[in-house]
Amino acid sequence: GTTAPAAAAGADTDDGDASGRDAAGGDGTARLGRRRYRVLDRDGDALVFVDLDTPDPGPGPAPDEGFEPVRVADAVDADDADRDDLAETVDGLEPGTVVTARLRWPDPDAAADPDADGSPLARVESLTVERESRYLFADGVEPVFEAARDAWQDARAAGEAMGSRVTRDTDGEPNGALYVFAETGARDLLGEFRSGTTPLEPLVDRVNEDLGDDDPREVFVLRPAEGGFVVVYIAFRKDGLLARTVRDTYF
Repeated sequence: GTTAPAAAAGADTDDGDASGRDAAGGDGTARLGRRRYRVLDRDGDALVFVDLDTPDPGPGPAPDEGFEPVRVADAVDADDADRDDLAETVDGLEPGTVVTARLRWPDPDAAADPDADGSPLARVESLTVERESRYLFADGVEPVFEAARDAWQDARAAGEAMGSRVTRDTDGEPNGALYVFAETGARDLLGEFRSGTTPLEPLVDRVNEDLGDDDPREVFVLRPAEGGFVVVYIAFRKDGLLARTVRDTYF
């Protein structure tokens, strides 16, 4: 695949610096400078973004690996610049899309649409679509495809909690990276991947590094109906034959 042309909406003036440091507005809001995010999921009236920028080391202990999830309102404030174009862009975001965006957090006391825990959702002030990958999640799939079933059986036989393999097309060319992860007890690993509390990005980054490109991918996160494990399948080409086959089978 090829990178889609960037689509920009919103004003270009930064309220924070390029490192993404916080800036406070006179209206009590907190803002971040423009940063790269992955749109991970839609959850009711919220979007789940994952911060793709490496944390600034700064003083003190080394930061963690990043990929922090951020819950963002899927509506645009009426006083935002170019709000019609911005609202259309935000409304059309699909999970998997990589964007560069500037976010702000309203004053908690003035937030019109707080999250379920009462905290204010971040608001999009400006946004540019950088890459249109696609992430899809499905629960209770059956039957799970043979390569995933075999990878899970191999992992269990080896006493491992995860397994991986590269899949190939009928010509023997690599077409995807397949991972299986044990899901035991009350753990909801599918939910963790979907909410961003367990990041998918290290797996996608590994594929990008191995292939030497940053083309759009199609990522499938599947939980078989019988449970026990979760599948993460990264199709190297968005809308390629493999991606279309998996999508047509389970979605």
